[in-house]
This record gives sequence, structure tokens and C-alpha cells, in this order.
Amino acid sequence: MDMLVILRDPSDGDLHSRHANREAYMPAFTPHFSRRSLGEKGVEVRLGHPLLDDYLRFVAARCRPNSVLAAGYDLKVFFAFVGKEPVDVTTADMFEFITSQRFPVKGNNVIRIDDGEKGLSARTIARRLATLSGLYGYLSSCNLIGANPVPTGLSVRARTDRRREARTIPLIRTPRTLPRILDSAAAGAFVGALRTHRDRAMMLAMLLGGLRRSEVLGLHLTDIALADRKVTITEGKGGHHRIVPVAPAFFAALADYLDHERPTDATTTSVFLVLKGPRRGQPLSFAGVDEIVRGARGRAGIDHLTCHMLRHTCLTRLREAGMSLEAVQAQAGHRNIESTRIYLHLSNTWLAEQYHQAITALDDALTGTNEAR
Repeated sequence: MDMLVILRDPSDGDLHSRHANREAYMPAFTPHFSRRSLGEKGVEVRLGHPLLDDYLRFVAARCRPNSVLAAGYDLKVFFAFVGKEPVDVTTADMFEFITSQRFPVKGNNVIRIDDGEKGLSARTIARRLATLSGLYGYLSSCNLIGANPVPTGLSVRARTDRRREARTIPLIRTPRTLPRILDSAAAGAFVGALRTHRDRAMMLAMLLGGLRRSEVLGLHLTDIALADRKVTITEGKGGHHRIVPVAPAFFAALADYLDHERPTDATTTSVFLVLKGPRRGQPLSFAGVDEIVRGARGRAGIDHLTCHMLRHTCLTRLREAGMSLEAVQAQAGHRNIESTRIYLHLSNTWLAEQYHQAITALDDALTGTNEAR
């Protein structure tokens, strides 16, 4: 007779005692994604499996809420596909999962304009593999599995001696595409279509300060330095803090919002709050910001616009205006300057100026050589 192992509540006992009998028979696992907001403390995500829920608690203790949500959803997608217990997953299962992710999502005749692919984007698949690698690295560290089943790449050159590493190629090649930006007319039309001082302040923080959406919503009253025209970012990507200047137009819109629109009875220190309805006085959500963007975009007659496009537009214009790459990196909050170099290619003038300067010198040198002959 098959034996069913009853696992205790995650809060009861240590990790090893809860999973000591993991090799015993268990029914096929079907993940059930659930989320619960913890207010300013973050978000709780569960999938209904002790091992996965333990890992998600670990992720929540060290990552931002969006990262926790993404990890939970990625794990849900994988285990819904593979239909196995986490400890039974093999590398072959990983390869099958990768293949399935490249199948057309919406039919063979539908492709993405950005890269011409039919399945999920390479970035999405690479992120899901990174999530799975993190899970199995965690399980391996807890001595719950032998080896990490997530492949790191395909070997194309054997290691010939101790001084040379074996050469591998990535499983998923992620294209480095240029982000979209707005021209001046579209940016002006979008800002003009915003209906409240709050909305204008939020969008100008991204368009004139290069802030991320999460950074705008993470601002607190103590983060605003009106006299210095600077803001302190405490909800930066990866938990990194920075202080950045923002244009006077942002502070003017912010002052109007704080003086005339922000609920006076609010108990939270978050800057941007809901202005009406049952959630009046509570921090504005990501969905709320996206709804504001969609409405203003439609009124302005713009087909495609996102919060990140506003940020890209700001950083590109700063580079075009002559701001050094290191300064743009600091403004953007990039840990690696390679992330900032993309704005060199977005700039309309930088490459042309560099090319014409170099080609003029080359042309003069060639002309001088021919005249000497």
C-alpha cells in the first residue's frame, strides 16, 4: 500500500524534520498561487508546498515585493508544467520546460514586434531559469537535494588544463534591444493630459528625474528636500539608496499636490496617496499608477507608453544634453555602468558627433598623405 506523508505546518519544527520523509510517496503536486499584502512590510506569497513556501519566505526576507511576486509566479508556472515534487525534478525536465516556453503563446501567426519571436521573450525565460536556479541552490544548501538540476549552459570546449576554464554558451541568448523613448511632442501631450497635481508630480518624477515607478511610490515625506531640490530614494532596485536632483517643475507640481490634494487626515507618510473612494488616504498602488498612465495616454492619443518609457526618455535626454555617463549612472541608480551605456545608442547626437569627429580626422590624414605623394 502506498503511504502518504503528512507534512507539518512550516512554523512547526525545523526544515529537515519537516522533509525527512520526502522520498516516500506523495500525490502529484499542483501549485496554488496566493498572495497577501503585509502593508509596508511587503507581500506574502504562497504556493501550497512546504519546500516552495519556505523558499518564498527566504526570498521575501531579502528582496522587494515585486521580486517575491515574480518568483512565486515563475515557480507556479514551472511546477504546473512539470507536475513533480521539487526534489524529483531533473535536468531533462528543465530542458523540456525551456522548449515549452518557446512555443507560440497566441498562435503561429502572432509574433512580437520587438524581436520577431512567437513564444515567450528570452528575458522572461532567462528570469524563470534564474528563479529556479535560486530555488535549487537554496534546497542544495539545506542538503535536501544532491545537485542543482538547472543547467548553467552548454559546453562547447572541454577544459584542456587547469589554467583554462571550459567554454560554455548560455541556454538562453537574451537580445540587447534598445528601449523606446518619447519625443518632445508626445511627452508634452502626455503631461498635458494628466488631470491632477498628484499625477503630474508622479509622472514628472519619472520624466524629469529618471525615477522608477516603484521608487516614486516608495517616496516618503521625509525623503523630499524642497530647499535643495533633491529627493532621497530609499526604495531603489536591490534596496540601494541614493540622493538625486529633480527639475523645479516636479517640485512645483508636488507642492501643489501637498497643499491642495493630499488628504490631510492621512496616517501614512507615503507621499502619493489615493485621493477618493474607499481607499482614500492609503498609498497608491502599482495598478493605480498604471491606470493613470493608460487614461492620460488615451486622452493624448499615444498608442504605447509605459512608466519605464518615461524613465528611459529622461536618461536619454540627459545624455544628449552632455551629462557624463557616470553622472547618468548615478542619476539612474545603476550598479553597473554597462546598464547605462545603452543610452549612448539611444542618443541621436552622440554617435553622429563621435563619428564625424573621427572621420574628419581620418579624412584629413588621408588627404595629407595623398598630397605628399
